Amino acid sequence: MWVLFAVLDSSAAMSNDGRLADQAAVARMARGDHSALAELYDRNARMVFSLAQRILQNRADAEDVVQEVFAQVWAQAGRYETSRGAVAAWMLMMARSRAIDRLRSRTSRPETLSEAGVAEGVPDATTRQDLQLLSAEQVECLRSAMRELPEAQRTALELAYYEGLTHAEIAGRLSEPLGTVKTRIRQAVIKLRESLIR
Repeated sequence: MWVLFAVLDSSAAMSNDGRLADQAAVARMARGDHSALAELYDRNARMVFSLAQRILQNRADAEDVVQEVFAQVWAQAGRYETSRGAVAAWMLMMARSRAIDRLRSRTSRPETLSEAGVAEGVPDATTRQDLQLLSAEQVECLRSAMRELPEAQRTALELAYYEGLTHAEIAGRLSEPLGTVKTRIRQAVIKLRESLIR
């Protein structure tokens, strides 16, 4: 959860030079420069993969999402507007949408034995990719910030970002008014960003 907000808050996740380099790379991609795509990939693929992996809990699917996101960035480079936010945030929103689409398609079809996981229950010994994005100090800061969130805010946020539910769906699941859910999510994001800036 906290990794998403760390990256979306571009002031905490990336230097101004990195943001400018990403914007320049997208502009070059819009002119057909393939090397710009490679540069953007080198700087951001791990971040995109980490978010997809966190949502999907499946390495192969997460790798597919990374490829889809960078193909989409290439195709839409000419339409990117710097005034709408950082390139990293733009790519993460694509990754989130594609990962949630995969998650939903997975739940709409029955799992086969191979998918259901012959290896289900075997612990993953690798270091989580989302933890590799941040320094130990940043990770602890974000974990602390998440723990400090009221339970209702944390739950609403997790349902929105990791299950891909709309505000209305969250309100239905939690039996809460729609306005209350929107307020909780907004307040949680503000608190997490403030923690990152500090």
